[in-house]
Amino acid sequence: MSGCILLVRHGETEWNLGRRIQGRFDSPLTDRGMAQANAIGQLIGRLPDASSIRIVASPLGRARRTAEIISDHLGAGLELVIDDRLREISVGSWDGLTYHELELRFPGVFDGDGRHEWYFRAPEGDTYEAFAARVGEWLNEAAEARFLVAVTHGIVSRVARGLYARLPRATALTLPVPQDKIFRLSGGAIEEIVASDQLVGGRG
Repeated sequence: MSGCILLVRHGETEWNLGRRIQGRFDSPLTDRGMAQANAIGQLIGRLPDASSIRIVASPLGRARRTAEIISDHLGAGLELVIDDRLREISVGSWDGLTYHELELRFPGVFDGDGRHEWYFRAPEGDTYEAFAARVGEWLNEAAEARFLVAVTHGIVSRVARGLYARLPRATALTLPVPQDKIFRLSGGAIEEIVASDQLVGGRG
């Protein structure tokens, strides 16, 4: 397990259930979300070289809480590092709206390529260029780690995997973002690891 990043999305949240855009805002993990985090922690704790692990998380509460639960399975004394570059995209004034509310205010916002690009069209929100630069800076540093667990968010995961695998932007933004899986980035390849067949990732 030498030289790899285990990329994890936070567990399901209350706002995921309500299909509400979280962005820079936050909501608590559901019971299912905590179960997802526990399943991932158990799996990582059984991997070879788990004793050499480091763990880093987005500063947002849903990712931090997921990382704390995972850490509980990885031995005492493991330091959780917070890195602001792993925070989720902000969609500006659209943060906090439900997908239904956004559609009502801006009919057609999810049509065509908007299904995957709308995040970067929000007033006062993050642009793709700035967001990808932030994630890419973190990824370049993280690639030097021997064994790193990174707990982050859906759009961060898509962009990070896209940059790592050198995918076109349009392809990267269609990548799945499950909450019950780990993406192992190692040697230029990406492997999907299922934490539990009984858990299904949420959306948003």
